[in-house]
Amino acid sequence: MDLKIIGSGSRGNAYLLENDSEALLIECGVNFNEIKKALNFSFSKVSGAIVSHCHGDHAKSIKETMAAGINVWASEATHEACGTTMHHRACMMMENQVYKIGNFQIKPFGVKHDVPTFGFYIVHPDCGRVVFITDTKYCEYVFPPLHNIIVEANYSKEIIDQRVANGANPKFLRNRVIHSHLSLENCLEFLKANDLSQVNNIVLIHLSDGNSHEVNFKKAVENITGKNVSVASNGMKINFNRNPF
Repeated sequence: MDLKIIGSGSRGNAYLLENDSEALLIECGVNFNEIKKALNFSFSKVSGAIVSHCHGDHAKSIKETMAAGINVWASEATHEACGTTMHHRACMMMENQVYKIGNFQIKPFGVKHDVPTFGFYIVHPDCGRVVFITDTKYCEYVFPPLHNIIVEANYSKEIIDQRVANGANPKFLRNRVIHSHLSLENCLEFLKANDLSQVNNIVLIHLSDGNSHEVNFKKAVENITGKNVSVASNGMKINFNRNPF
C-alpha cells in the first residue's frame, strides 16, 4: 500500500491510499484535475472517497468526484452543506459506526472543529491500522496499536503568538486557528497517549504556511516517537504497508 499526497494545507487537501487493485480517496479538497492525475485518469479501482467536513479545502471537488462515478462517504451535515445530499453517489456516515468500502474498514469519529468534522480510523490488510486526523483542536481518543498515522500539525503556539505580537497575524485569526486546528504541542500529546510500538510512518499534514516550521516540527515528532516522520508535500509517495519490509 502507498500513500500519495495529492494536496496538503490550507490551499487544498486530498490523499490517496492505493495498492495494485484498489484505492481510497481521503478528502476532495483540490482541483479535480489533480485527483484525476493522481489516479492516472482511471477511476476503476477507486473503492470510494471519504470526506472529513464541508470546508472547501477538504471538499471543493466533492460534486465532480461523484460525477466521475465515485461514491463519497461523509456525514449528513457535510453532504447537506455541500449540496450533495440527494446525489445517488452520496453515502451517509454516522459517528462510531464501521463502514466497509472495498477492503477498507472505516470508522469515523467526531473531532473538535468549527463545523461537524470526522477523523477516520481505517483498517486494511495491506496498511494495517491507520488513523487520519485533521482540523481539530485536540484528539481525545486512544486507538488500538497503530501501524501508520496521518495527523495534522497546523501551527505551534510559540510561532502563532509571536506573529500576533509583531503584527503579522490579527488576534481574531489566531483565536480561530487555536480553537479549530491541531497544534504541534497537541499533536505530540496525542502521539504520546497512543501505543506507537508497531508504527511504521507518521505523516504530518495541513501545516500552516506562516505558523509552522517544517524542519522543526519533523524533528520534534522524531525526538518524541523515534519513528519515521514525513511532512506531507504535494506529489509525495510513501510506502504505507502494515509491515515495514
